[in-house]
Amino acid sequence: MDNILSNLQAILSNGLFGITLTIVGYLIGLWLNRKFKTPILNPLLIAMVLIIPILYFCRIPYDSYNEGGSIITVFLVPVTTILGYSIYLQLETLKKYWLPILTGCLVSCGVSIGSTIALCKVFGLDETLTGSLVPHTVTTPIAVGVSEKLGGITGITVAGVIFTGVIGAVLAPLLVKLLRIKNPVGIGVGLGCSSTAIGTARAMELGEIQGAMSSMALGVAGMMTVVISLFL
Repeated sequence: MDNILSNLQAILSNGLFGITLTIVGYLIGLWLNRKFKTPILNPLLIAMVLIIPILYFCRIPYDSYNEGGSIITVFLVPVTTILGYSIYLQLETLKKYWLPILTGCLVSCGVSIGSTIALCKVFGLDETLTGSLVPHTVTTPIAVGVSEKLGGITGITVAGVIFTGVIGAVLAPLLVKLLRIKNPVGIGVGLGCSSTAIGTARAMELGEIQGAMSSMALGVAGMMTVVISLFL
């Protein structure tokens, strides 16, 4: 019996198990999303809901799981290249709307950072937590750098980025319909500025223009957030 438990624990702690669990969890989420066709069943959110309890109840250390799960991050570089290619395909649209895009990104960053700081003060959060939450709307690498500069806790920052992206991806289609937003450029910029890379992935599902504009806004908003954080 002890040998069986030891072998089982070895399998669960293997890096291959981590990547398999991640892919299976995401595929289940993707299947549920396509079957019920509701943005609430976001594949990433479903994967998180499935994976976290498994890690907890099976007592699998996060480091052991991440040995395999982190392999997926290798694909971030080629994915980023694909985002750049989508922007290139919509270069004429970008030239036409460059001023509204920059203005939208600047306003979005200002409102996001300002409202975050204001709410943190209202709820009595200290400077450490405030610094952790300020960059929650940009990509994880930029958010971590800004958080460290502001004296925040990077773990909380990463959680905030993921939460923001998932919520944005879930609510975006609903808000677009509710507010009757028809302009694909506006939809893309809104998602890119407020919903991190997860929102950008959702924008690419909505259309080519939305995806390209969201990719551009994601990068511009990240740079603006870094600049604004220098004055905090």
